Amino acid sequence: QVQLVESGGASAQTGGSLRLSCAVSGSTASRWCMGWFRQVSGDEREGVASIVTNGTTTYAESVKGRFTISKDNTENTLYLQMNDLKPEDTAMYYCALDLDPSTLAPSLSELHYNYWGQGTQVTVSS
Repeated sequence: QVQLVESGGASAQTGGSLRLSCAVSGSTASRWCMGWFRQVSGDEREGVASIVTNGTTTYAESVKGRFTISKDNTENTLYLQMNDLKPEDTAMYYCALDLDPSTLAPSLSELHYNYWGQGTQVTVSS
């Protein structure tokens, strides 16, 4: 059974940094697409960053140059390095996985993904 477990959410000051982790278990797929999403209560879930097997990435405009998505395949863990944090980055952050995607391209659409973690809260204060 595939499980995704996020960690690393915390409170931070504007301009600070955090690194989120997403441990993947129950999957050894050689072809996948993974993403980070965020959601503020009452709002729609927003795609933040995505990465696929060959390392191709894509980012939302709001985080380009500040956030970096990466995956450690030996540890089967997805990361999101968040630098220069802003109050508008405050949200619940979720990781997501698409096993054996039909096209190997990163995606910021939540419709693309089959598996989701439970979320980790990031709060940025000014």
